[in-house]
Amino acid sequence: MNSAPYRRPINYHQAPAVVFWEITKACALACRHCRAQAQPKRHPLELTTQEGYALVDQVCRFQPAPILVISGGDPLMRRDLFDLAAYAVSHGLHTSLSPSVTALVTPKNLARAYDAGVRHISLSLDGATPQVHDGFRGVPGSFQRTLLAVQAARQAGLTVQLNTTVSRWNASQLQDLAGIVGESGATQWDVFFLVPMGRAAAGEMLSPEEHEEVFRWMYHLSRQAPFRVRTTLGQPYRRVVIQEADARGEPADALPSSNDGNGVCFISHVGEVFPSGFLPIPCGNVRAGHLVETYQGHPVFRALRDKGALRGKCGLCPYNEVCGGCRARAYACTGDYLAADPTCPYQPQPAVARASEG
Repeated sequence: MNSAPYRRPINYHQAPAVVFWEITKACALACRHCRAQAQPKRHPLELTTQEGYALVDQVCRFQPAPILVISGGDPLMRRDLFDLAAYAVSHGLHTSLSPSVTALVTPKNLARAYDAGVRHISLSLDGATPQVHDGFRGVPGSFQRTLLAVQAARQAGLTVQLNTTVSRWNASQLQDLAGIVGESGATQWDVFFLVPMGRAAAGEMLSPEEHEEVFRWMYHLSRQAPFRVRTTLGQPYRRVVIQEADARGEPADALPSSNDGNGVCFISHVGEVFPSGFLPIPCGNVRAGHLVETYQGHPVFRALRDKGALRGKCGLCPYNEVCGGCRARAYACTGDYLAADPTCPYQPQPAVARASEG
């Protein structure tokens, strides 16, 4: 391993890089892995439009201002979506949209998103064939609708990110999925790694060795793909990038070490504040008006940003500043959000660990 330290280039103690706002749980899809366990109808206690504006005001208090991602459920199920997006953009927030691909993703609605100031949209593609993707999403025709939505979004002037949740359901199709992403004109492919929560089962996760194999495949893809390759809930990928670069005698890409509660914050449809959408430990509610204080000072958030608090091999690992393991997956599998990431096969050597601490 290169002995140079890998430190965060961003102070995530003061502000997250991204705030995710689940504005509704309502969604017409029935995805087999759904974190939110989405439902057909909106919840009566969702944040109102005015409370949504107040939430935006709170997000703007962070310095520097984070990116705001409006998600769900399906955010297009709320009629005030475009008003909320326009308010966020008018207050200086880079605002992106993450809708479910349903009949609501129309050229008209995509144009309305653009007119509201949204410039980036993320859509999910979880299979390289209709059989796999539609089976994943629970609705026939979703695969073709997604490909059409990508083109409609680009025609509306939006840049497109495609998201894929990797599991045993679709891992064999990653190479073909990469080809589809390239042909689609998407600017980024975000590869999610399954966390067993919501509707997702632990048996659908890849093994530690399979995770590692996918990470190394992603690294080689990233060196030649016409789109950016990144991960969500795949923190050990940062270690793999460094290891692969070191093996080539090349400088490692200084990737930010965002993680649950460490550069990431999640607001539920009823205003609850969580370290992420995949780490379901409530730490407050934005209706109390203390989002910044909660992120900066709540004991759970503070512990998640303290690499010295990590337990097991993650606490010993010389890469924990740039990785830290997936806190959501540790919690889902062990009940302890500071435990070692059970899907990382890397075994730190005690001598290396001691040297990194000196």
